[in-house]
Amino acid sequence: MKKRILFVCTGNICRSPTAEGVFTLFAQKLGLADDFEFESAGTHRYHIGSPPDPRAISIASERGYDISSLRAKQVKPEDFENYDYIFALDRGHLASLRRLRINNSKAQLAMLSSLVADAEYPYDIPDPYYKGGQEFAYVLELIELAAENFFKSIRE
Repeated sequence: MKKRILFVCTGNICRSPTAEGVFTLFAQKLGLADDFEFESAGTHRYHIGSPPDPRAISIASERGYDISSLRAKQVKPEDFENYDYIFALDRGHLASLRRLRINNSKAQLAMLSSLVADAEYPYDIPDPYYKGGQEFAYVLELIELAAENFFKSIRE
């Protein structure tokens, strides 16, 4: 059965669609596309229906990821039943998701950075929205590392 994974950031136009694109391509390259479905959403409804930020699209494209067709959506309580894992991109998102979560829901909730950092103190994947292209590139690097570690762990 296909594992469904949701990535969540604030407006679903920078970090979470980047994670969706990176993890999707990693799965395809590893021959695991039939085993996983990756999607993304935002905690806020600021950008519903909008494509990712042009800077996120550009930086992702430079590294071989096409996220241009993705459209922002907002996370919903029923997502906790529809996904196996929900990864928050920062602690604020994690707090919002915990408030939204339905008791005894099936989804496991975690910080995406727990795949990068010391699990005892997972840090936030920084929001590049108010910063420049270098911050978008840094965020992409962190997400790629998270994807590498995720797929390494499931293959072991």
